[in-house]
Amino acid sequence: MEKNGVVGNGVYSSESVNGSCDVWSCKASDSASADHLVVMVNGILGSATDWKFAGEQFVKVLPDKVFVHCSERNVSMLTLDGVDVMGERLAGEVLEVIERKPNLKKISFVAHSVGGLVARYAIGKLYKPPNVKNLEDPSINGRDKDSMGTIGGLEAMNFVTVATPHLGSRGNKQVPFLFGVTAFEKAASCVIHWIFRRTGRHLFLTDADEGKPPLLKRMIEDHDDCNFMSALRVFKRRVVYSNVGYDHIVGWRTSSIRRNVELPKWEDISNEQYPHIVYEEHCKAYDEQSETTSVEDDGSDKLEEELVTGLSRVSWEKVDVSFHSSRQRFAAHSVIQVKDEGAHIEGADVIRHMIDHFLT
Repeated sequence: MEKNGVVGNGVYSSESVNGSCDVWSCKASDSASADHLVVMVNGILGSATDWKFAGEQFVKVLPDKVFVHCSERNVSMLTLDGVDVMGERLAGEVLEVIERKPNLKKISFVAHSVGGLVARYAIGKLYKPPNVKNLEDPSINGRDKDSMGTIGGLEAMNFVTVATPHLGSRGNKQVPFLFGVTAFEKAASCVIHWIFRRTGRHLFLTDADEGKPPLLKRMIEDHDDCNFMSALRVFKRRVVYSNVGYDHIVGWRTSSIRRNVELPKWEDISNEQYPHIVYEEHCKAYDEQSETTSVEDDGSDKLEEELVTGLSRVSWEKVDVSFHSSRQRFAAHSVIQVKDEGAHIEGADVIRHMIDHFLT
């Protein structure tokens, strides 16, 4: 059973009994030509409705381009089952949507908080390597999807995360509400699984399944049947949106994939178009850089450094956001996603920035 309805401005929304939400244009010609699947993934203890506002904005601006699917496979308490289990579920859900919509040709992901890690795992499962015969044939266009590798058989376009703890959440002020107190951080790593269960172990890098390295470390390489980095690399854009402050759940460094010494100095500049965007940076892939960044005395531990280095093997666009002058600044972790109706005024410019720079 589905709940369908027009939400305004030519946008049609369909909500399934399972909680997923599909958003597309009411105009038949637009919906027929929309061949770009945008998968939106919620964070811990979240639901598909967390991305409802953003999904509607995407379709309003790009009615003939995108079909938005707000994932429902990992909601509420199911988000505590572990990044890998959630990633497997999301991969299966995406394949079901692709099968249901045979006109789809492109795919993008937009994910919040731990949902960004879940999306990274899912694309590792969905990655299909390039056709070897096409690679060897010089007459084949180098941008042909069969020569580039695909995600679920679709051309990979944008991979966007919002306030995602890419470097995990352990120590080094990665979880701001622990105030950077070493004793608090150590205690949290020991008890976090009592609260956030298996997902907590993955976030605090305390998992050691069958003697393997922590999952987040495994996710900076291609492992077994999970091509984590090959999948990331095939996207035309990889973007991280990060809160520079007042995000008491996910720290600036872990969400922006930076070392301490790489955190930029930002100014509260007047930007009428995107008032809360305070800094933007395009980072080339590590292998393209002429010099390596010195990490001596920057406070990073060895495992965190491995995660930064591994993820830096692909290029990233980094967008830093500040709600320091907002009345809702203490809820920055949710406001950056525009999760609540009351946050529309505060965070809508971040969603607008996301859409304005989206490759379709």
